[in-house]
Amino acid sequence: MEREFPDQRLYAVLSKNDKDILSEIFSILSDRVKANPYGDDNAYASAISQLPIGLRAMAATHHLDVSLTLDDIGWHFLNFGEPNLVKETESGLRELGLSDLADWFVEAFDIVSPLRSEIAAGGDYYECLRSHGRADRIDELTKKAREKEAGCAPDVSGSPIYDSWVRYARKHPENVFGG
Repeated sequence: MEREFPDQRLYAVLSKNDKDILSEIFSILSDRVKANPYGDDNAYASAISQLPIGLRAMAATHHLDVSLTLDDIGWHFLNFGEPNLVKETESGLRELGLSDLADWFVEAFDIVSPLRSEIAAGGDYYECLRSHGRADRIDELTKKAREKEAGCAPDVSGSPIYDSWVRYARKHPENVFGG
């Protein structure tokens, strides 16, 4: 039985291929979220809290995807460690069905958070992790997160996060494109 869509806009979006759905999501996020995700002022977490739950999860997890591409899971918190954004990201990962990644994310935060002030005061991130005996675990968590890329659709950059966005949008379009 075919799914009925009272809203033709939802039907039009969902009839697109994965790459185009992802582009549509990025376009919506770009239009609706103007706050700085790098700040420690809660502005980004506050701004995304106004979005539908699925879109909110996507806005919260986008920067983690970038961090995993460029750095490691721990380094993410040096750029995006504002506590409310961290909570939004964990919640977003769980909403998107990435509970294992959420668990690794929380563990990495618990490792890096107490070291942030030491690193910000001029300490080398990697040396700081090593001196506290935490470098190996951050490396393991990063490896686990990156291994999730296996089997992801190439249309979504091989990203488990972006892959989950598309799957979620197809399953719960009202939580992404509604409102």
